[in-house]
Amino acid sequence: MSQTSSRKRDHVELCVGEDVAFHTKTTGLEKYALLHNALPELDFCEVDTAVEFLGKPCGMPLLISSMTGGYDDAAIINQQLAQVCQSLQIPMGVGSQRQAIEDDSQLESFRAARRGGPTIPLFGNLGGAEIVDQQGGETVRRLAELIDADGFAIHLNPLQELMQPEGNPNYRGVLAGIERLVRQLGLPIIVKEVGAGLSADTVRRLLDVGVRIIDVAGAGGTSWAGVELMRRSDANHYADFWDWGIPTADAVRAARPLCDAAQATLIASGGIASPRDVATSIALGAHLCAAARPMLKMLREQGEQALEAMLLRWQHGLRCMMFLSGSKTIADLRNAPLVVEE
Repeated sequence: MSQTSSRKRDHVELCVGEDVAFHTKTTGLEKYALLHNALPELDFCEVDTAVEFLGKPCGMPLLISSMTGGYDDAAIINQQLAQVCQSLQIPMGVGSQRQAIEDDSQLESFRAARRGGPTIPLFGNLGGAEIVDQQGGETVRRLAELIDADGFAIHLNPLQELMQPEGNPNYRGVLAGIERLVRQLGLPIIVKEVGAGLSADTVRRLLDVGVRIIDVAGAGGTSWAGVELMRRSDANHYADFWDWGIPTADAVRAARPLCDAAQATLIASGGIASPRDVATSIALGAHLCAAARPMLKMLREQGEQALEAMLLRWQHGLRCMMFLSGSKTIADLRNAPLVVEE
């Protein structure tokens, strides 16, 4: 097994089997609540969770975020996740396709996602450090074609690369690489963090080069610094970085006016663990939410049917919260009033 493949397997096993949550920092979503509306003037059956993403209709504003690929067991994980997404018609992203650049031994681990979800909005994924030297979009285009992608995500993970024993914290030229992809790829480009959040200044710079889908991926859920520290023998030297990052709620609030002005899609992820988190994030300004670890744990521990049942419960809970806030559509929910909880 290559170094990259081994690392991908380690990541999945640590996320499922160990406590990799932030120690002290939260998402900040718990500080907000939808204002109760005792006169919603709605029939509950009218409440509609449908949205559109990457040009395709979706059953609810939730996507299964990029997780894995590039090693043997990842093929069945991606296929099963995609089958659930197909059943519910929700989007999915594959994990980093870096391994597919290195050799062709694990291409099926990525192709499995499109096989499992033939009509879902599906996007590819590569790290910022991997596009620095990509003068053209040919490599990324090949990765997108591998899964018949509807879009492509570039993940920004300087903290994770810095903490990773074999990481590549070379981020000089990443913004220029993103700008090239926006111009050349011919697919929507998504730019996302992986759990440390995007600041307003970072969002502004991404919008300035033409990115129109932003996933803030804030702090408070899985600590990817923590995941990497579990793989280090000298982790005690880096303890200050386990809780490093911008809480999800703060990142969404800062990004909203910028994304609205640019007519860009805003995704909230990082610690999204319940329908309340979804509803709160959307009321704060997100158009969709994304989650990874809760879905992976449910799939690995209880299987596809249990994951589908969990997501249906999330959808029902979201509809209830929409009804009780007077929100018929997700667009209405995005403008629903919030109160700050003491």
